[in-house]
Amino acid sequence: MPLYGRSLPDFPWDSLAPAKVRAAAHPGGIVDLSVGTPVDPTPDVAREALRAAADAPGYPTTVGTLALRQAVVAWFRRRRGVPDVSTDGVLPTIGSKEMVGLLPALLGLGEGDVVVHPRAAYPTYDVGARLAGATAVPVDDDPATWPENVRLVWLNSPGNPDGHVLSVDQLRRVVAWARERGAVVASDECYAELPWAEPWASEGVPSLLDPRVTGGSHAGLLALYSLSKQSNVAGYRAAFVAGDPALIGPLTEVRKHIGMMMPAPVQAATAAALADDDHVDTQRERYRARRAQLVDAVESAGLELDPNSVAGLYLWARAAGRPEIGSWQIVDALAAHGILVAPGTFYGGAGEGMVRIGLTGTDERIGEGARRLRASGPLFR
Repeated sequence: MPLYGRSLPDFPWDSLAPAKVRAAAHPGGIVDLSVGTPVDPTPDVAREALRAAADAPGYPTTVGTLALRQAVVAWFRRRRGVPDVSTDGVLPTIGSKEMVGLLPALLGLGEGDVVVHPRAAYPTYDVGARLAGATAVPVDDDPATWPENVRLVWLNSPGNPDGHVLSVDQLRRVVAWARERGAVVASDECYAELPWAEPWASEGVPSLLDPRVTGGSHAGLLALYSLSKQSNVAGYRAAFVAGDPALIGPLTEVRKHIGMMMPAPVQAATAAALADDDHVDTQRERYRARRAQLVDAVESAGLELDPNSVAGLYLWARAAGRPEIGSWQIVDALAAHGILVAPGTFYGGAGEGMVRIGLTGTDERIGEGARRLRASGPLFR
């Protein structure tokens, strides 16, 4: 039965079960690159802070400790080039996915309201709109082509699944368009610490809250971030949203009423991890090495990367020179070699013909997957 009368799509990954069975039957075992679940150890700085704060008999605050909010402010200044986030513009969240799924409802959107999101996009942007009773519309990067009655704009840079990065100029155009119409802009930036190509590798991925984008005001703007990828703490559900205090305040009040509080030990661990850059740099280099292995191997198997897939945790690939080959055909061909990937259709109609290949296998599994791909020769002849 549809939840509260609102029709939700089937959970996409359930449909991967048959391909997973085929991949698991490979004599060398499955190489599962279908999800973005970190596999490397949680850094000591986070674990030690969690242990030190484990004696937590009282309720935590919804807004988070001042120490946590100050750590977020300092992180934005140091890592994202954003010097003007205030502590009253920060709210810890229980992972970033819950905020993606709940933000339309928390903003009071409903029937007749439009939420736009990228054409190739994480499915939860659409689900969140549906739960609120609003209408989700996939769009390209040019606001001039968007519907006029938009209440919420979702951005995702670097993008999941495609690894695309929005420039300062692109972000600025979106902000100007949204402000003319009174729409909120929310940017999901959880892959920002994983750029692979210039200019982003040296300059950094721009944030929605960058002063070059905002003109010095965060009005109507929210940036979401998760430590799951940068710090291998997906199990902690450590994330936050920051930006316009006039939006953060009401979001905090609603969450107080329904008891949505980041656990106190996780708040301490989040603050400690945000203050430590070394482990982030170490993890990035792990992913860089895995990506290099897979890029070479994927191309030897007759697949090609989207040329704009320049950041993030995934390769976004298609059959080279074979536009007639569909996403599920590629999934099945790779499963025959014991490799499981996600079909691009999980991310909307724009993903047809593409697959998403994660970098989150262990070094051993990534190496094994690369070996199989190189040995396979072209998947489609």
